[in-house]
Amino acid sequence: MNRNQKNLLILLVLILVSYLYSYRTTYDEFDNSLILDGLESNIKSNQEILIFDSKNPFNFYDIINNIDNVSNQTVYGILTYPEIKKESYPLVIGVAGSLGWGEHHYKYLNEYQKLGIATLALHSFNSRGVESTVGEQISVTIPMVVHDSYMALKALSKNKKIDINKVGITGWSLGGGVALFTAWMPIKDAISPNLKFAAHLPFYPPCVAKPQIAEFSDSPLHILAGEMDNWVPSEPCNELVSDLNNNGYDNAGITIYKNSHHSFDRKSDIKIVESAYRLEECSLLLDSNGIVSTNTAISIPMKNGFMQKLGLMLCAEKGPTMGGNNYAREASLLFSKDFMQQHLLSSNQ
Repeated sequence: MNRNQKNLLILLVLILVSYLYSYRTTYDEFDNSLILDGLESNIKSNQEILIFDSKNPFNFYDIINNIDNVSNQTVYGILTYPEIKKESYPLVIGVAGSLGWGEHHYKYLNEYQKLGIATLALHSFNSRGVESTVGEQISVTIPMVVHDSYMALKALSKNKKIDINKVGITGWSLGGGVALFTAWMPIKDAISPNLKFAAHLPFYPPCVAKPQIAEFSDSPLHILAGEMDNWVPSEPCNELVSDLNNNGYDNAGITIYKNSHHSFDRKSDIKIVESAYRLEECSLLLDSNGIVSTNTAISIPMKNGFMQKLGLMLCAEKGPTMGGNNYAREASLLFSKDFMQQHLLSSNQ
């Protein structure tokens, strides 16, 4: 290969790298009108369908810097009121994980309702025609559902039955990431400078993307994680909480359940999910612009779907474990009820 051929090859490689770096993963608005039309027949007497406008951001960069150029998306949630009659109710927004809504998720919402707390089951997946994101994490992303959550909060602020100052958020796995990053101030300031969540309760969230700006809402935040979770490991969450505590954020806490895998609150045996990522070896950084990069000698900014797959290819393997733990399942339910009761029902909050 002569010098001109080498120079041409280098030029082509640089052009390809530049294209891959600048390429944006975008989404068309999904027409969910048929889904919305079919909801009424399944609604109970104490329920309402909350329909609101949101967006389809691939990443946090899109939210912070580019939201006006992101496609619109109609999203819905199922609002359920407690049997206890009040003029206004506190509320918990629930966000499911990558596998979608499961029986154990609804159990938490039912227990909150028994306490006199209304609930909103957010349906970000169905709203986009998606059943699961396991193994790809692209068709619906955490930033999309973070945006949905704040748009739901905005829509709820118009409901006189809801005390908008007493709205908490909880979620599992992907939904745990939503419950966590709705508290990250660069995102909150960009989406919702005037409204905030009163409490954040993430279950086994992906904490592997460490925010370079450790500025979170002053609302209570508590993470529930499994000691043996190799899908989204608990140690980065422990480090995040320590960083927040060291920075004067006294309302941040974490509980790590021993001998517990991912989805420890399910009623199921331990199994391997062949298609999912194991993130135990991944160390990622989340910069102030909302871009996640690999924390490696050659940093890969995961600005689009291709770069995200490339970055995960270098640090993640497939086949994490998931399944229930009897102690953790009962303990986490009791903790969740106490947490929401303390921060949403107490007159001192």
